[in-house]
Amino acid sequence: MTITAAADGSALGNPGPAGWAWYIDDRTWHAGGWPRGTNNMGELMAVLDLLESTASDPRTADEELLVLCDSQYVINSVTKWMPGWKRRGWKKRDGRPVLNVELMQAIDAALKGRRVRFEWVKGHAGHPLNEAADRRANAAATAFRDGVVPDEGPGLGGYPTPGAQSAGKARPVRSAGPTESAGSPVPRSDSRGPQEKEREDAPDPTTVAVQELALLSDVVRSDPDLAEQLLSPDLGWTDSSGKVLDREAFLGSLAPLAGFDAVDDLCEADIVATPLSQNVILTTYETDGPRGRARCSSVWVSDGERWTLRHHQATPVLE
Repeated sequence: MTITAAADGSALGNPGPAGWAWYIDDRTWHAGGWPRGTNNMGELMAVLDLLESTASDPRTADEELLVLCDSQYVINSVTKWMPGWKRRGWKKRDGRPVLNVELMQAIDAALKGRRVRFEWVKGHAGHPLNEAADRRANAAATAFRDGVVPDEGPGLGGYPTPGAQSAGKARPVRSAGPTESAGSPVPRSDSRGPQEKEREDAPDPTTVAVQELALLSDVVRSDPDLAEQLLSPDLGWTDSSGKVLDREAFLGSLAPLAGFDAVDDLCEADIVATPLSQNVILTTYETDGPRGRARCSSVWVSDGERWTLRHHQATPVLE
């Protein structure tokens, strides 16, 4: 038997009050979160808790698990990038430390000996399992924003899950704060120094690097509705031939890269994402495309809820 579950995360402000959830059916789901975290932390924690929960129950420990995710960051991390990170001592190709490394290492350990497949699903597109997980993750984030403990759900058919708080309806949070879930770092608002606060408030460049990769993927380039979610209304796109496109023209030009699978050649570590301010990130990288090698730079902006591409410039690299 194959167990099919959706896993999702949510952050209000990113970083901000954050939640995570996995969902199999209305009697089998689990949710949690933190007073402060990122969307990527929520996405990863949902997968980790699903792996640990199913491994702890003899009814599910030996079953194949199909995990549905709307996060390419999670899927690429687990299926593409993690082996290289491990070989380099959990460092990216450029030598920088892997973000969310505690969660990544815990997922790596939880995958050992398991039959697990990951499948990407489009978020907010009506997929019933994904929508159910999204609602519960968002409810958990909202509960932490409002100072209450979220409804954590029944777990696997009502049995308690690892690291779970008491299940039940939302109730006031004790002044000490919620219990940490296994393997998940929880920032403590009363113990952070000025430097820690500054780092925590900085934007997460991994989200933007993954979205940049998504715009190079055939999945997104074949779906204008999906690509549109990543683009600023004021997008300016200059390709390596010097042609300048606005948002509408760029969407109209989208097509698979015809044999140039940039996502297979690039990974998140190949894209240098540099925060310029709280709401602006610059990405730079090189890639091979139909017109040859190009040096690319992009400017991503945040409205507080999501990052969108505002400007892209591709310049040919002369041999």
